[in-house]
Amino acid sequence: MKFLYILLALLGGMMAGIQAPINGSLGKRIGSVEGAFTSFFVGTLFLTLLVLFFGKGQITHLFQVPKWNLLGGLLGALFVTFVVISVPNVGVALTIFAAIIGQIVISIIIDHFGLFGVQKIPMNANRLLGLALMLAALFFIYRGSVSS
Repeated sequence: MKFLYILLALLGGMMAGIQAPINGSLGKRIGSVEGAFTSFFVGTLFLTLLVLFFGKGQITHLFQVPKWNLLGGLLGALFVTFVVISVPNVGVALTIFAAIIGQIVISIIIDHFGLFGVQKIPMNANRLLGLALMLAALFFIYRGSVSS
């Protein structure tokens, strides 16, 4: 069963990789912030339809959740805006790889301290080595992206 979730995460990552150049192109044509807004607006329309036709949760409980639970949308909007700005300037691969490393760094910190109610998974040598290798890979992807 865990394999299914890993597959879903992999597909989500692939979609983010496709989304980046699409949003970057949109941002170049209509403006970075406007491109991010348009991306979120289209996504909001799609999610509205999903909630209306397939939602089984309790949307009315929205006002009872801790306020920090609502920051996900703000963080997502900032992420999309930063990607829209970065892609035209440094390319898709460098933007996405840097974003993934940013996600890994904060994820390791969140796991280590058990932030936001997640299970604590302490930092260890394997995680640190994996992160170091990713940072080295970012350096090489950067070097491969710089014009001679």
